[in-house]
Amino acid sequence: MTRVAVVGTGVAGAAAGYRLARAGAEVIMVDAGRDGQATAAGAGIVCPWSSAVDDPHWYRLARAGAEHYPDLLAALAEDGEPDVGHRTVGALRLATDADVASIYQRTATRAAESRLAGAVSVVSAEQAREMFPPLGHTGPAVHVAGGARVDGRRLRDALRRAAVRLGAHTLSGPAELDVERDRVRGVLVGGERVACDSVVVAAGAWAPALLAPLGVRLAVVPQRGQIVHLGLSGTDTTRWPVVLPASSHYLLAFDDSRVVVGATRETGSGFDHRVTAAGLAEVLTEALAVAPGLASATHLETRIGFRPVGPDIRPLLGPVPAVAGLVVANGLGASGLTMGPYVGAVAARLALGEDPGIDLTAYDPLRG
Repeated sequence: MTRVAVVGTGVAGAAAGYRLARAGAEVIMVDAGRDGQATAAGAGIVCPWSSAVDDPHWYRLARAGAEHYPDLLAALAEDGEPDVGHRTVGALRLATDADVASIYQRTATRAAESRLAGAVSVVSAEQAREMFPPLGHTGPAVHVAGGARVDGRRLRDALRRAAVRLGAHTLSGPAELDVERDRVRGVLVGGERVACDSVVVAAGAWAPALLAPLGVRLAVVPQRGQIVHLGLSGTDTTRWPVVLPASSHYLLAFDDSRVVVGATRETGSGFDHRVTAAGLAEVLTEALAVAPGLASATHLETRIGFRPVGPDIRPLLGPVPAVAGLVVANGLGASGLTMGPYVGAVAARLALGEDPGIDLTAYDPLRG
């Protein structure tokens, strides 16, 4: 039986562990439990079709990530995890009269090639406010019926539990890689060596430090994101769509009268795990400019995550040629909950020596 260690159990690592356990591998899932893990703070937007990103390699993986969800959700339900906070609620890409046609055309062209995107239409400001009442937007919007959101923490925890139910083992603490003669031999956790045939490194922004002792340079840095959760007591927000303004900020709602608004993109932050006055002001200013109806909402919490950001927008995904048995799944940036489950499944296939199902040339983990 193949034994695989997965280091880092955010959504990508947890998905890798789950896929490996489902495939019958012996799985060891290791997590250091550090503050600021990106999955724990991620918004959970799954709507790549309306993205303004024009890199075709990024979009290819983002689309594959979105289209991976139905099969993943069905598998998790079979394995005792029927609810991970995923719901198809639609998405509104806010526009102006001047740019609505181009946004619609780009989105509709992409949606026509996807089985999940659903209908794409232009809606008026009034129709947009009916869908998301706090909005103050006065222009048109492009509505994508297949837009969805997912609770990253619930999804991560469900993947971990399902993997354990299928026989995976978990270890807590910082890991070191044990390599001999340019081949992975195991991992060291708390001084204990665990032998394995391959290792998936899905340790997010902390992965460069894990790989550096091997002479492997991973061009990933932490980017702090501060994201605010607001409460609208007594308001049914269950079906409110994701709202995507022209900026990099966003708004989305969950079932418990909660609206999530964010987020900062603080490159150069290091691992400074603090809510800052400037960060909080930026998030709330942007949110209230788009949705002034949120002004009376209750501030519930501000979450902080360190996005693992690579040298460009594309993830770093694939084997490390110089170290047999070593697979990297990293650099998802702000797209972790769109791509993470799929990226984890691809990494699991690589760890098992299987065809990854996608050409990984554009995602070379050692580029940069």
